[in-house]
Amino acid sequence: MAGLARAARHEGDAAARAGLSDSQAEHFPRRLWGVLAGLAVVWGLNWPAMKIALTEVPPWTFRALCLVLGSVVLVTALRAGGDRLRLPPRGQWWRVIVIGFLNITLWNILIAFGLTLVPAGRGAMLAFTMPALAVPLSIWLLHERATPRKLLGLVLGLGGIALLMGESLADVGNAPAGALMILGAAASWALGSVLHKRYPTDLPVASFTVWVMVCAGLPMIAASALFEDWGTLATVGLAAWGGVAYNVFLSFGWAHWAWFKIATDVPISVFSICILLVPVIGVMSGMMVLGERPSWAEYSALLLVVMSVATVMVPSRVSRGTRNA
Repeated sequence: MAGLARAARHEGDAAARAGLSDSQAEHFPRRLWGVLAGLAVVWGLNWPAMKIALTEVPPWTFRALCLVLGSVVLVTALRAGGDRLRLPPRGQWWRVIVIGFLNITLWNILIAFGLTLVPAGRGAMLAFTMPALAVPLSIWLLHERATPRKLLGLVLGLGGIALLMGESLADVGNAPAGALMILGAAASWALGSVLHKRYPTDLPVASFTVWVMVCAGLPMIAASALFEDWGTLATVGLAAWGGVAYNVFLSFGWAHWAWFKIATDVPISVFSICILLVPVIGVMSGMMVLGERPSWAEYSALLLVVMSVATVMVPSRVSRGTRNA
């Protein structure tokens, strides 16, 4: 009973830190709309940037550079803002290591090997099936409410992803190992997000993000040193370095902070639906860069995902009434 009481107090403290009442927790808070929009755009545009970088930079070296230099960017931003990098409290390092391994290290390993067998666009769609596991896990382990709006949002969003994949869904069977690895990455991301919520760390988001990236980056550095030749970096062209810079400053340096900020303050069953905006932006932006005209499938997928996100972005009448009471 004492353990249950402590857990209840802990969950109440987490809700208080997030600044959300029970009714407000059913939708995405307005104060974070700008963070979500920035995250969706930055990660959506990252797929072509990453593809450009990986044409010349070896994959493990690319990931190591992004994590190490992205951490430096965050620490610099902390110091510029007059803050300091704080260490995790004693006994909480394991949380940082486990969450970093699941959310970043294992994700990147499985994506890197999966994309050698599955085309990048198809892999991105498979990777963002993450909410299909994150929502049930959040209901089971975190006791988040499975409201009809959330379930409708999940169905609409995954329907949009399926439309984006289109006929290529049938082709996944031609490379089952690659598809399974990318689905494993999605599962790792979902589990890491749930554990981050279940076992919060007493750190500001920026300090937490730095240490997660450092811990996750160490295996990447080791793999890069063992399997790749760092001398090839001397021949990397300007466009590829531009892709690296985009990842260092935006995709890793800022977007990982934004992700953990949202993951800390918003229920998983809500924010995992909202991040379905990322692959849609990625597909649409890729088409614009390549000069292709989106088909009815892309427009329909965009509509479905926008409707999906609206289910958790727009407060229900009950939530509005409670907030105005």
